[in-house]
Amino acid sequence: MTSPVPPIPAGPGFVAGRSAPLRSRRCVRHSAREAAGLCSVCGAAFCRECLTEHDHRLVCAGCLPKSDAAAKPRRDAGLRRLRRAAGVLVAAVFLLTAFYLFGATLVKIPPTFHDGTIWQPDGERGER
Repeated sequence: MTSPVPPIPAGPGFVAGRSAPLRSRRCVRHSAREAAGLCSVCGAAFCRECLTEHDHRLVCAGCLPKSDAAAKPRRDAGLRRLRRAAGVLVAAVFLLTAFYLFGATLVKIPPTFHDGTIWQPDGERGER
């Protein structure tokens, strides 16, 4: 039977026993738990409950917002609204042009087509 490993002291300037093997380290937040991995941002040892996988990296809950902010720079909200408005404007112009061209094509169809007399020979068509 193995004896429990005492927690590694942590203090200012000391990162939870970087020289010690992972199996002998303890979670920074839960001293009774064995460390399952190291945070890829701060390098501290954490248990399974404290670590999460984010973008194929292990990150602690404290460093997760920092890694998100560094990975995805925030875009200006005004620029996003401007792009959305430009997209709506382009779509509206496209639809109006399509409907105009469709209407112009319908106007060019001769009235005899609508009467059903277009299929009759010229002599049989009744004049209106």
